Amino acid sequence: MTKKQQFLSEHNKLSPLNLLATTPLLSRFRIEKTLLFKDEDWSIDKLRRPFILWLTSLTTKEKEDMRKKKI
Repeated sequence: MTKKQQFLSEHNKLSPLNLLATTPLLSRFRIEKTLLFKDEDWSIDKLRRPFILWLTSLTTKEKEDMRKKKI
Protein backbone atom coordinates (compact mmCIF):
# COMPACT_ATOMS: atom_id res chain seq x y z
CA MET A 1 0.00 0.00 0.00
CA THR A 2 1.36 3.43 -0.91
CA LYS A 3 1.47 6.29 1.54
CA LYS A 4 -1.34 7.94 -0.41
CA GLN A 5 -3.49 4.80 -0.08
CA GLN A 6 -2.70 4.62 3.63
CA PHE A 7 -3.77 8.25 4.03
CA LEU A 8 -6.97 7.54 2.09
CA SER A 9 -7.78 4.50 4.19
CA GLU A 10 -7.14 6.25 7.51
CA HIS A 11 -8.98 9.43 6.50
CA ASN A 12 -12.04 7.49 5.34
CA LYS A 13 -12.05 5.43 8.53
CA LEU A 14 -12.23 8.63 10.59
CA SER A 15 -14.66 10.56 8.38
CA PRO A 16 -18.42 10.84 8.13
CA LEU A 17 -19.99 9.93 4.78
CA ASN A 18 -20.01 13.50 3.49
CA LEU A 19 -16.21 13.77 3.88
CA LEU A 20 -15.17 10.47 2.32
CA ALA A 21 -12.30 10.79 -0.13
CA THR A 22 -11.25 9.04 -3.30
CA THR A 23 -7.90 8.69 -5.01
CA PRO A 24 -8.82 11.28 -7.68
CA LEU A 25 -9.77 13.76 -4.94
CA LEU A 26 -6.42 13.22 -3.24
CA SER A 27 -4.59 13.67 -6.52
CA ARG A 28 -6.38 16.94 -7.16
CA PHE A 29 -5.64 18.10 -3.62
CA ARG A 30 -1.95 17.44 -4.17
CA ILE A 31 -1.98 19.39 -7.44
CA GLU A 32 -3.73 22.36 -5.86
CA LYS A 33 -1.76 22.34 -2.60
CA THR A 34 1.77 21.57 -3.81
CA LEU A 35 3.35 23.66 -1.06
CA LEU A 36 2.18 21.12 1.52
CA PHE A 37 4.14 18.37 -0.20
CA LYS A 38 7.92 18.41 0.00
CA ASP A 39 8.17 14.73 -0.86
CA GLU A 40 5.90 11.72 -1.20
CA ASP A 41 4.86 11.93 2.45
CA TRP A 42 1.12 11.68 3.11
CA SER A 43 1.23 12.22 6.87
CA ILE A 44 -2.28 11.94 8.30
CA ASP A 45 -1.27 14.32 11.11
CA LYS A 46 0.07 16.97 8.75
CA LEU A 47 -2.38 16.77 5.85
CA ARG A 48 -5.77 15.68 7.14
CA ARG A 49 -6.90 19.06 8.43
CA PRO A 50 -5.83 20.98 5.28
CA PHE A 51 -7.44 18.25 3.18
CA ILE A 52 -10.75 18.54 5.06
CA LEU A 53 -10.72 22.33 4.75
CA TRP A 54 -10.02 22.05 1.03
CA LEU A 55 -12.64 19.33 0.58
CA THR A 56 -15.36 21.30 2.37
CA SER A 57 -14.64 24.35 0.23
CA LEU A 58 -15.56 22.46 -2.97
CA THR A 59 -19.02 22.59 -4.45
CA THR A 60 -21.00 19.38 -4.75
CA LYS A 61 -20.53 19.47 -8.53
CA GLU A 62 -16.75 19.88 -8.21
CA LYS A 63 -16.57 16.91 -5.84
CA GLU A 64 -18.66 14.71 -8.10
CA ASP A 65 -16.63 15.68 -11.17
CA MET A 66 -13.36 14.85 -9.39
CA ARG A 67 -14.67 11.58 -8.01
CA LYS A 68 -15.51 10.44 -11.53
CA LYS A 69 -12.19 11.49 -13.11
CA LYS A 70 -9.00 9.53 -12.99
CA ILE A 71 -6.16 11.95 -12.41
